[in-house]
Amino acid sequence: MLMPNHLHLKFTQNLEIIMKNVIVLLVISLLTFGVQAQEKVAKIEFTEDTIDYGVIEKGSDGVRVFEFKNPGDAPLIITKVSSSCGCTIPKKPEGPILPGATGEIQVKYDTKRVGPIRKAITVLSNADTPTVILKIKGEVKGVDQK
Repeated sequence: MLMPNHLHLKFTQNLEIIMKNVIVLLVISLLTFGVQAQEKVAKIEFTEDTIDYGVIEKGSDGVRVFEFKNPGDAPLIITKVSSSCGCTIPKKPEGPILPGATGEIQVKYDTKRVGPIRKAITVLSNADTPTVILKIKGEVKGVDQK
């Protein structure tokens, strides 16, 4: 059965209004998604992820520094820095590292321990890569060893 012309016209007009509303809703949804996708994030980039002490003498200076930068667009907050053993003591920055700024993590190895150095330092932060593993390596020789 066919619709009368005035009902068909009314149906077509209503369908056009519904389609316009659906299109507007889709555009608003896409814009909202685009804004959310542009959230600001912190980033962490280390100059190097491994420090080689080389061969050092027992009792020598065991402090080394890992330098990093925050190339992100939000402040970087280092929440925790820990080492794989008590012979390595890391020190994290206290405050946030602003976008574009640099920072450092100081690591002190107990050089009274003779032998190879193979330790890992775990860095936790709010960066887009929230966990970073840094490494130190080298060897401590006794004063009388060559």
